[in-house]
Amino acid sequence: MFGAVVFEQDNLRRFGYKQELRRSLSFPDLLFYGLIFMVPIAPFGIFGSVYQASGGMVTLAYGIGMVAMIFTAASYAQMVKAFPMAGSVYTYAGRGIAPPVGFIAGWMVLLDYILVPSLLYLVAGSAMTTFVPGVPVWAWLLIFLAFNTTVNFFGIKLTAVTTRVMLVGELAVLLIFLAVGIYGVATGKATGDPLKPLFDSHHFSTTVAFGAVSVAALSFLGFDGISMLAEENRGESRQVGRALIGALVLAGLLFMVQTWVASMFVSGPAQIKGDVDNAFYNAAKVAGGPWLSTLTALTTAIAWGFADSLVAQVATSRLLFAMGRDRQLPRFLARVSPKRMVPTNAIFLTALVTLGVGLYMSSRADGIALLSSMINVGALAAFMLLHLSVVVYHLIRQRSRRILAHLVVPVIGIAILVLVEVNADHNAQILGIAWLALGLIVLASLYALGRRPRVPSMGMADEEPVQEPV
Repeated sequence: MFGAVVFEQDNLRRFGYKQELRRSLSFPDLLFYGLIFMVPIAPFGIFGSVYQASGGMVTLAYGIGMVAMIFTAASYAQMVKAFPMAGSVYTYAGRGIAPPVGFIAGWMVLLDYILVPSLLYLVAGSAMTTFVPGVPVWAWLLIFLAFNTTVNFFGIKLTAVTTRVMLVGELAVLLIFLAVGIYGVATGKATGDPLKPLFDSHHFSTTVAFGAVSVAALSFLGFDGISMLAEENRGESRQVGRALIGALVLAGLLFMVQTWVASMFVSGPAQIKGDVDNAFYNAAKVAGGPWLSTLTALTTAIAWGFADSLVAQVATSRLLFAMGRDRQLPRFLARVSPKRMVPTNAIFLTALVTLGVGLYMSSRADGIALLSSMINVGALAAFMLLHLSVVVYHLIRQRSRRILAHLVVPVIGIAILVLVEVNADHNAQILGIAWLALGLIVLASLYALGRRPRVPSMGMADEEPVQEPV
């Protein structure tokens, strides 16, 4: 293991960087991080929305989503081996194609990384108000944010330990729900058709299927965050790729099983029309009684408010760190605490932006719905650039003969993502175009100021890293 660490550190120097972040994460740490980011019980919170969007074929929507994301995970695995650094798709597109393309890729995925934590806090805060009505949503946002920022500040290892504990709790509740639900199906409590969640010929169409996938994709966002930890991985770079694919497949299977069970206690879309947000909890109530409904709702609040938002802040701060290190965002974002070996300025800026967006959206009656409609479009656009970087770097520049991995897989991945984007929410499409236009303006400004995007070359690692005082 020590030899692997030394090798990766040397690899990092080859790309013009010094090792500043602490390499302390094992394969299980990376796998658990990805699972907790995606939230194994994510469908608890958005089951009703996906059910309606898919015409009841909610399990099929998650199945298609998993397959679509597997192509993306495969491209991530290829690029993380080539460039084992923080920054994820920003790094891969920037070094695989060109630095300006990397800037746009980072800019697009940053949109979702900014919005996701705020949405998670709002959903969790809204759920908590049903248990503690006297505490407003904005107060819960402050509580969740303060806890997560503190954990992130004290180092990646504490974050990994915290997420493991929370993951065990989520899986325990999920197991309870599945056991009670399957028992309910076996004893005749179920009212749903066992085949319709998988396929319904009367309602199926490409538009319905991929429109539902665009909503379900919210649950899968996060597996890509594993690649942000490439410089904190203590094993070989291929370990990151295995964790990406492993977390995605495990989460996808869990999503499909739990949504099928929940669908067995829903007679049809009309039943949940008036209470979409609580559709899963109502199904749990039919399956096991009020106690199961309360348990699943409370677990959702804790999972979204603490666990998922915790790792979302980690991913966002690492992206800001990578772009700041390359001076494509303000340089102060690259400052690393020599004591804790984490990008503290990026962590605090992430918290500040999340707080601002969260407080504003908590003041709106449609805050949760508005944020939900906006998320995904940025990440999906960045994923397309990821696939393109595989083709350009491996097939064209490196003259690879691995046609399946370096041409067929990324091309299919792009085609699937285009279908999902075309069928996405109209507000999300408008936001995505506006954010892209703003990114192009920022990029043009960088060129005008003589700061065109570039990445370090060999030999620049000898410069002193930017650090903050102890």
